[in-house]
Amino acid sequence: MARLSSLSRSVAGKVVIVTGAASGMGRATAHLFGDEGAHVAVTDVNPIDAVVAEMKAAGHAVHGWQLDVASGADITAKVADIAAHFGGIDILVNNAGVSLRVPIDSDEYESKWFRAMDIMLTGQVRMIRAVLPWLRKSAHPRIVNIASTEGLGATGENSPYASAKTGVIGLTRAMAVELGRENITVNCICPGPIRTGITDRIPEEHKQKFARRRTALLRYGEPEEVAQMTLSMCLPAASYLTGQALAVDGGLMVRNA
Repeated sequence: MARLSSLSRSVAGKVVIVTGAASGMGRATAHLFGDEGAHVAVTDVNPIDAVVAEMKAAGHAVHGWQLDVASGADITAKVADIAAHFGGIDILVNNAGVSLRVPIDSDEYESKWFRAMDIMLTGQVRMIRAVLPWLRKSAHPRIVNIASTEGLGATGENSPYASAKTGVIGLTRAMAVELGRENITVNCICPGPIRTGITDRIPEEHKQKFARRRTALLRYGEPEEVAQMTLSMCLPAASYLTGQALAVDGGLMVRNA
């Protein structure tokens, strides 16, 4: 009997840019795409040599670029270099982020507000604009923006972060509509409580207490669990999925009590 399925579930040979890939979810995402045979551009404002070395040791097709997503000029130059190095771009994972908790009446509020927007919202817009010429040439172009459950709800003294992540969800939806006619899918992941460098500073007992009280799975998630969902959105087979914001949160947003 002939196969019913015709859509590929492989990203082998695809060129993917992962921003914020020096640690946490970005690092896990870069490794996972490498495991699946993609050509991975590891980028971060922080040093990326360790991640690149890890991936090369695992036999991955990888190259690293130090990239500041808050700089439009840096994005333009590095994206062009990535496309020249790999011969194109098929997938963008907009993962770079920063934690900037601050109360509204703080003297530092405005500086942190603009930094949050520059990195987590305007930076994503600039990355999308920069990669578009190459995505338009790809057979299966994909964009995945990393937002947060803070874009679906909010916690106190975190309004710059929550506002930026809410903006990412809106950006995702708008870009899905605008770019859909070109067969470019744009989706969004909203991670909940995940074990990353940002949450390392939270005492373990507090993490466990929060997870038991707030999540359906009663635990924090691991970076790979987010990366796996990001990869799924980038498969050629994910050709009819666009404009979606998926909460990868262990059931945080659906639990009432």
